[in-house]
Amino acid sequence: MTRASPRKRQPVNYNEDKDEPTHTKRVAAKVHKVVKAVAKKASKRKAEAEPEHEESQETPAPAPAKKRKAKATAKADDSMPLAQRAAVASLGKAMYIGAHVSAAGGVQNAVINAVHIGANSFALFLKSQRKWDNPALSDEARDLFVSGCKHHDYAAAAHALPHGSYLVNLAQADAAKAAQAYNSFVDDLARCEKLGIRLYNFHPGNTGGETKASAVARIAAQLNKAHKATESVVTVLENMAGGGNVVGSTWEDLRDIIALVEDKERVGVCIDTCHAFAAGYDLRTPEAFRKTFDSFNETVGAKYLKAFHLNDSKAPLSSHRDLHANIGTGFLGLRAFHSVMNEDAFRNMPMVLETPIDRKAADGKTVEDKQVWADEIKLLESLIGMDVEGDAFKKLEKELQARGADERSKIQAQVDKKDSKQSKKKK
Repeated sequence: MTRASPRKRQPVNYNEDKDEPTHTKRVAAKVHKVVKAVAKKASKRKAEAEPEHEESQETPAPAPAKKRKAKATAKADDSMPLAQRAAVASLGKAMYIGAHVSAAGGVQNAVINAVHIGANSFALFLKSQRKWDNPALSDEARDLFVSGCKHHDYAAAAHALPHGSYLVNLAQADAAKAAQAYNSFVDDLARCEKLGIRLYNFHPGNTGGETKASAVARIAAQLNKAHKATESVVTVLENMAGGGNVVGSTWEDLRDIIALVEDKERVGVCIDTCHAFAAGYDLRTPEAFRKTFDSFNETVGAKYLKAFHLNDSKAPLSSHRDLHANIGTGFLGLRAFHSVMNEDAFRNMPMVLETPIDRKAADGKTVEDKQVWADEIKLLESLIGMDVEGDAFKKLEKELQARGADERSKIQAQVDKKDSKQSKKKK
């Protein structure tokens, strides 16, 4: 395994200037420093290392391990965080921003990895998401996770957001496969309860060619059964980008599942910004943002919104392509995330990055650069209270859009080509 070069850059704390009335000049200077550093590294990459993938309930995302190149994880000294955690009280709004961190070696390691990137919330897999059979959660791992959260001041019940296995499809019609999916699902809920975690995020399911209504009914039935088998975990439906037989790409899908859930206190929604945009829900302007969330509140209900996955989109609006981009570099753009970070209704929720962090090392191998997440957390925190009409925001917005221009152009060309083919077929 190849080690990444040691980092000499000191952590950036954007929040030391929060007392300044304009919250722009010195904060913006620090943000620009981070963006330029990341851009310099990005310019050396020939292409994004993370494989692009289409949504599928049966196929893990990102692409299956057998199709990926060998990955060497960039090692870091955990005693030297890539960024210091912000005191949430200093941010102006109680926004708990983090990322989906590794739990390799045990769930307790997710806590350490969250601290390392300066996260105030985090997501993790409770077991391998690529296989059905996993060892039971050990008492040692449980105790270390609980004590780690306490030591590092993480409220696991509020700000840890485990992600369900990509293998699980609660809409499965085949009896044997449905039982397999349910057993894995309820096992994760039991693990949550042992760890003191209250929220559990999962992909709703795939119709498998059956009707949407029957798939929705099966999902709800599995949730009702799982709720009765466990005590308190809130099962959080993730909205999807759509395409094919995927369930959950519309607010109506989520509404219909929730309507059939017996215990409404045990169900909620996690909105993935990339998925929403790909599904046709615009967030790019204040007006579009308000329209989208008004429609969510009217169709699903504001009380069901429990969490966010914060991802920009490499693909354009209504493309139905699940292609995550780094914050501000995609078709969503920085303005959308400014709206999210300044919405009072979203306070105290876990907000988790799932943006690309893979890059090519000097030897050609793929490594994970967790500094990207550390920088993006600080970037998002800096948006709280920032003046979008000011020069600082506009300059930052322009720099980030320039970084992602080539990738957006590439994906737009793919979408246009596909649309053209479909138009010809209709004729």
